[in-house]
Amino acid sequence: MKNKASALVEVCNFIGAHGWCPATGGNFSVRLDNDQCLITQSGKDKSRLSENDLMVCSLDGKAVDSRLRPSAETALHTTLYRSDRNIGAVLHIHSVTSTVLSRTDADKLFVSGFEMQKALTVNKTHDETIEIAIFDNDQNIAALAAKVERNMPDQPGFLVRGHGLYAWGRDIDEARRHVEGFEFLFACLMQEKLLTGK
Repeated sequence: MKNKASALVEVCNFIGAHGWCPATGGNFSVRLDNDQCLITQSGKDKSRLSENDLMVCSLDGKAVDSRLRPSAETALHTTLYRSDRNIGAVLHIHSVTSTVLSRTDADKLFVSGFEMQKALTVNKTHDETIEIAIFDNDQNIAALAAKVERNMPDQPGFLVRGHGLYAWGRDIDEARRHVEGFEFLFACLMQEKLLTGK
């Protein structure tokens, strides 16, 4: 069984290879225990990430090694870990589809009728309409994290307007599946908009 560091690097490389985190964007983490997580350092190319580009943070967002700089959005990761002890990994991507769809004026994205909805653990059927929360972007990450904590989504992910997708799971494999599921659904919605003009 892979250790958490190598598994996190592997998923980062997979997401980077898909072009979902261009220009060193995105950030990724895995829970180590009830007090710490392993997270990507700021400014690293996710398609070429190595274990040396990871660092340990406490769940209050402080770097264990003060010489290293964590992602600017670490507080969102640690807020999710503190809010739900079942969350074992958090992946944040900047794909074109998630970023464009997040720019709607609504505060939710509605998805229904797609079999792929069942890739998201909480959904059992394609018949239901699922709601994906959209939070306004805020350079004050602590304020954005507080909004997320007050309005914890039912789905295993949310969008930040003009920014991208945060998705999570019980472990890295489930979080990756959720990213892939969301991305498929978002691509379908984009194609529908192109076909129907709505």
